[in-house]
Amino acid sequence: MSEWTRTTLDQLVKLRRGHDLPTTSRNPGNVPVIGAAGPSGFHDTAIAKAPGVVVGRAGASMGHATYCAEDFWPLNTSLYVTDFMGNDPRFVYHLLGEIDFSGYNSGAAQPMLNRNYITRIPISLPEPDEQHAIAAVLGALDDKIAVNECIAATADELALTLALDERWEKRIRLGEIAALSRVQQVPQEMSDDLVDHYSLPAFDDRKAPDRCSPLSIKSGKFVIDSPAVLLSKLNPDIPRVWDVAPEGSVPSLASTEFLVLVPGLGVSTHDLWSVVAQRRFLGELASKVTGTSKSHQRVRPAEVMETEVVDPRQFGEVGGQIRSLAQSTLAARRESKTLATLRDTLLPQLMSGRLRVKDAEKIVEDHV
Repeated sequence: MSEWTRTTLDQLVKLRRGHDLPTTSRNPGNVPVIGAAGPSGFHDTAIAKAPGVVVGRAGASMGHATYCAEDFWPLNTSLYVTDFMGNDPRFVYHLLGEIDFSGYNSGAAQPMLNRNYITRIPISLPEPDEQHAIAAVLGALDDKIAVNECIAATADELALTLALDERWEKRIRLGEIAALSRVQQVPQEMSDDLVDHYSLPAFDDRKAPDRCSPLSIKSGKFVIDSPAVLLSKLNPDIPRVWDVAPEGSVPSLASTEFLVLVPGLGVSTHDLWSVVAQRRFLGELASKVTGTSKSHQRVRPAEVMETEVVDPRQFGEVGGQIRSLAQSTLAARRESKTLATLRDTLLPQLMSGRLRVKDAEKIVEDHV
């Protein structure tokens, strides 16, 4: 720690409040719009140069940090860095992400971060060379995770193309090749220390379950005790179809916003996923929703099971290709989960100076 300087946040960066940009005012483009929780769509105009770091200013995502490698538009629900003051941007991103901003909430009705109140937050700051080295170690893990996500996304797209409706003639009711599992568990009554929680936010974030204490889960959940396909019944126009294979080391639970689909005889979860994730099928579900509010539109389980899908039992050799692609996806995302856990373990130690970069590099080399 002798190489680190005790200082305050105003010596790390200069922050500015983001700018309003309603969805109705956005034009088609590829400029990322960054809000309190991270990416929030696109626009055709950037007002902040890359590299950029954004911190959630309002709401539940107050204090959430986002790194942007391209020019972007920061929303007014966030604060963004206008001057890194000679500090490494990626190091700044990780350091801001480690700060507990909860004690600096200036809001009344909802959490709110005022940039004038946080300038004196105490921090420890290493020299720029040390910052670069720390950012490089963590970046190696982030880069490998990004590569794995690209592999998984490409494999998923290829599998969906192979199972495309237009390629196959036979269609059947979903209930003919899958059954609903309705077994539930109250997490608060479990004696296990940890569970894997398959939730909608976890799917949207990185398609990996959250490993957490069952005591942190407040309501009953579906039990997943074998490979299954999770299909969101909430807002089915948003494609949330998850091919899951529980690890077995801890119990697995799924949000009751999912339907737990168990494949029938002669059908794998990979086959089932490839036909349920088709746009045509999801579009038909979207036409059957109930509820007047956009955030509460759901499709009835019985109607889901009556909706037609391509019969995967006709795939033949193509089925083998789909299953191989699905295994690639699962392997890539499992490795990413391991790497993310390692990164999250190393992060606070590196950002506090308790772990030397050379020691961290050796650990990372064994995994990347």
